[in-house]
Amino acid sequence: MTIVIEGATIALGEMAAQRILTEGALDLVIRLHRAFETRRQALLGERTTRQLTLDMGGAFLLHTRAPLDEDWRVFSLPAILHCRRVEITGPVERKMIINALNSGADSYMADFEDSNTPNWANQIQGQINLMDAVRGTISLEQNGKQYKLNDKVATLFVRPRGLHLDEKHVLVDGQRVSGAIFDFALFFFHNAKELIARGSGPFFYLPKIESHLEARWWNDIFIMAQDELGIPRGTIKATVLIETILAAFEMDEILYELREHSAGLNAGRWDYIFSCIKKFKANRDFCLADRSRITMTSPFMRAYALSLVKVCHKRGAPAIGGMSALIPIKGDAAANEKALAGVRADKARDAADGFDGGWVAHPGLVPIAMEEFVKVLGDRPNQWDRQRDDVNVTAADLLNFQPEQPITEAGLRNNINVGIHYLGSWLAGNGCVPIHNLMEDAATAEISRSQVWQWVRSPKGVLDDGRKVTVDLVRALIVEELFKVKASVAASGDPLATYERAAEIFETMSLAEEYPEFLTLSLYEQLD
Repeated sequence: MTIVIEGATIALGEMAAQRILTEGALDLVIRLHRAFETRRQALLGERTTRQLTLDMGGAFLLHTRAPLDEDWRVFSLPAILHCRRVEITGPVERKMIINALNSGADSYMADFEDSNTPNWANQIQGQINLMDAVRGTISLEQNGKQYKLNDKVATLFVRPRGLHLDEKHVLVDGQRVSGAIFDFALFFFHNAKELIARGSGPFFYLPKIESHLEARWWNDIFIMAQDELGIPRGTIKATVLIETILAAFEMDEILYELREHSAGLNAGRWDYIFSCIKKFKANRDFCLADRSRITMTSPFMRAYALSLVKVCHKRGAPAIGGMSALIPIKGDAAANEKALAGVRADKARDAADGFDGGWVAHPGLVPIAMEEFVKVLGDRPNQWDRQRDDVNVTAADLLNFQPEQPITEAGLRNNINVGIHYLGSWLAGNGCVPIHNLMEDAATAEISRSQVWQWVRSPKGVLDDGRKVTVDLVRALIVEELFKVKASVAASGDPLATYERAAEIFETMSLAEEYPEFLTLSLYEQLD
């Protein structure tokens, strides 16, 4: 049914939604929408303009620069945010929240974005789950086991959806509201004062930012929301994920815009790779090798990571390393040890580079990651004082897209297989999926379909055996990989209803003449 509250039309799925969709919470959504929707649309238009410029071979359209030579620093952080050596992330599912908060990590990022299918039930139930978690009352009984919070839990961060995503179930003045505003406003309204009373605060992660103007949009939202609830300005603290190539050129400016509310930057590596492919998709000289060959030691990734640490520590801000997608492997001791060794190496490199912490995707990896950071930090909560004056990253370094080869049939098949498998799971309501012993989310699915799209069109999209990646080859492999995916899903006991459709979507997204900006934009329209 639908109800109308002060100009907002809400599609209500369950009575439980009424706990979240209160008059006060919706009033904040409405006020923020009316104040910021026009600017959001203008910022999305600016994204389109910058992409067209790149497609035509133009340079980055860098905006007015922040006072880079001045000795400014971000505002001081509360003590609870000084130690973030290991952060765990995952969707806003009830069991995940409990296990993540209990994991021994310093922080947990509850995700309404890349690891979450944004259907109405997930969005509303996720808000309910977080309300209960903030108050320490969250619990779950499942398969005869009781889940509840420990006395000591991780510090909570929340990641709302990106700037580009709508919430189609909520209309204000006949317009869909921003998914980012909807997620942020509901969590902030219901939990900010409770978090402050408990010695924490409303802490956020901001995804998919492409410019300092988008950071300014968020900063102004924070100011208005705090004023509306009578909370002192600067109480909100937010970490920006640097997960677009454009943002990598504006890290100083992004910190400057959010300096009153900044909790640093994060190296969001998987979306960053996706962004590089997307932004340079029309450049005939651009081509990346198999996804498995693109690591944090690749030249452009190395430059991006070191630059992030240098910028953050110069400005007194935390630098948080990105996600290792490796997860524990049951039933294969040798493969499991190899995976754990990969996590150890990843976190050891982050800590040695100067990062103050890093992400993991599974509670079982928290001790391993923590050990590597403790080896470098000792008893110190962070290494903000470590200035990387030895790092001098240039634009050419950030754009040194190597390796270009090899591109293999196995790599092409893996992209197709992961893409179909993930999309099928996403359509079924699960946005965080273990596939081939890696934890996959929307970012890695975006890499998969974007590489296929680009390999088909680039003259460099040639397999190591000499065959060109073509539309016909991709279509033939989709048929074969769909069969494998369905067999794997069936073996796990999960339903197969969404996977034929997933293969159709992957083919359309990978082979369309015009490159689709985001997988989730069109996928979202198919959700309830």
